[in-house]
Amino acid sequence: MNAMTAMPDILATAFERIQGEIDSAFDAFLPVPDDSRAPLIEAMRYAAIGGGKRVRPLLLAATADLYGVNRSAAVNAGCAVEAIHAYSLIHDDLPCMDDDDLRHGKPTLHKAFDEATAVLAGDCLHALAFDILTQPDTSTDPFVRAELVATLSRASGHDGMAGGQMMDIASEQQQYDLRQITRLQQLKTGALLAASVEMGAVLGRVPPEGRTHLRAYARDIGLAFQIADDLLDVEGDEDKAGKALRKDEGQGKQTFVTLMGVDQARAQAEMLVEQAGKHLSSHGEDARLLVELARFIVKRDH
Repeated sequence: MNAMTAMPDILATAFERIQGEIDSAFDAFLPVPDDSRAPLIEAMRYAAIGGGKRVRPLLLAATADLYGVNRSAAVNAGCAVEAIHAYSLIHDDLPCMDDDDLRHGKPTLHKAFDEATAVLAGDCLHALAFDILTQPDTSTDPFVRAELVATLSRASGHDGMAGGQMMDIASEQQQYDLRQITRLQQLKTGALLAASVEMGAVLGRVPPEGRTHLRAYARDIGLAFQIADDLLDVEGDEDKAGKALRKDEGQGKQTFVTLMGVDQARAQAEMLVEQAGKHLSSHGEDARLLVELARFIVKRDH
């Protein structure tokens, strides 16, 4: 039994719902035009529709639910986060970066189309994310829209995901210690996960001082997520993962597993997940989905 089939009903139902909602939203956002842009839009759809677990949109929607946010607004914002995530994967897979052939069990975008189309599709998904966030359907409040854009842009750029990717590239020529690896992963992986939680709170009009516990939850699950990824890279099944594994070891990169060992890394991830749940204790049973999602993060098999 794999992690997806073993998850609690509340989480399985939530994943199924958000996956359908995100796919439907992308389908609406990306109609294929009857002109020479068609291959570009087809490539965007290839990357954005029907792939991935949708952890980030679910984090956003589950946080938004705590504060009674309209579901369609949360799905729109979740689409924006997922568009950034999809663009980053397209670019990560390019020959100039990780040079991967497989993603989500199918050929990477530059293999299915070509490198130039892949670059443009990534660029356009990046632009689409912020287009979605500025639409009145996401929020009628211009201040909320502006804060959503600010949150996602910071998490995506040099102080977030892209900065972490640069640190990851540099790690091939440097030996990082645990502090540096933690910082790398807080940016590369954790920033977008944290932004998902933050954006749910922004939609719920929670003031910044009222988000401290949510930020602590997001910080802990972000690190747990990456430790789980490092464990999967060492112990996982490529067929289940839908991508190449064991690459970090081949490239000589330092990871949580190489620095801590398998057992200590797993124990650290489990401790972070337990701690993450405690940050949400003030929400009681209302936060159960977020707590279960944290637990899933360290138990997933892909």
